[in-house]
Formats: sequence, C-alpha cells, structure tokens
Amino acid sequence: MFTATLPTGRIITPALIVVDMQNGFVAKGGSYDRIGMNTTLYREIIPKLKELIEFCRAMEIPVFYTEAVKEASGIDVLTNIHNILPKSRQERLKVPICIRGTWDGVTIDELKPREHDPVVIKRRDSAFQDTEFRVWLQSIGVNLLVFTGIDTSICVETSLRDGFNIGYDVAIISDATASGDKRH
Repeated sequence: MFTATLPTGRIITPALIVVDMQNGFVAKGGSYDRIGMNTTLYREIIPKLKELIEFCRAMEIPVFYTEAVKEASGIDVLTNIHNILPKSRQERLKVPICIRGTWDGVTIDELKPREHDPVVIKRRDSAFQDTEFRVWLQSIGVNLLVFTGIDTSICVETSLRDGFNIGYDVAIISDATASGDKRH
C-alpha cells in the first residue's frame, strides 16, 4: 500500500473514495434519467474518474466505493421517521431510485469495483453513518481520504465533513466530482 512521509515525519496513507457513481444516478436509462433529471454533468466526470482510479490502483492506493441504496419496500424512506420532512423526489414521483440488488443500485460499468475493492452500502448521505466504513479505513491505516463522485454538495460533502470531523485529513478532486447544478 502506498504511503508518503511528510517533512514533519508524519506518514500519510491515502485512499480514494468514489461516491455513488451508480446506474440510477448516472447512466442513461437509470432512475434519474427516466424522471427527466439532467445527468450530463455526472457523466462528464467519468473519464477523469476512470483515469484517477487506474492511477490509484497502479500506486497501490486503496479504492473504496459507496453505493446509496433503498429498499424496495420503502422501509428506509426518511418520511417514515420524520414527521415534518417533505416527501423525497422518489416518494413524490413514485419512482424507485437505486433499489438494493438491482442494476439501478450498482456502480456504472465504466468504474465498476474490482473483486477486492470495498463497497460501502449506505442508506443516508454520509458514507460514515451506520456503516462499517470507519472500521475498514482504520483496519488498513488510512488517514487521508480523497473524495470523488456525486453529488458534490450532498453525499460527497457530507461524507467529507464527517471524515474530517472524526480526524481524517480530507481532499476533494474538483474535476472528478459533479452535481446536477454547476453552482454546487
């Protein structure tokens, strides 16, 4: 595994985090595409992200993937918990988005995880909330998280902030992240 030593003597052990590059959000024919969302900006980062993943693999930097999934039954929908939260896009349009175990819910073919790449299944915006992500990172000594993927202003940012707040150094690759709105 790749490490670097800073002039201070601190050892940096990075990992690349690929956030939610799933068919349902990114692919033509995925849920977001079917409900008319503009997914062009998501697809534009695929070549840069693919290049970055290949670089990390060549340098023996671990690559972690996250997949945001929902249950077909809807048991995990936030309005089942919150009393005043407005209905999600999925609930309003009655379109299941990234259902666990479906094509929609897995990472796009162009960036597909390899057999031993860890995939963090998440139910909320943060890769850290109610997942094994932190334990996995600690078990291999990672202390720098390099974030990529979508949506920059939601899942990427929430995961980055949570990682920083629990003690990780964090970075974001601006041309390997995207939102549906360029301002985000």
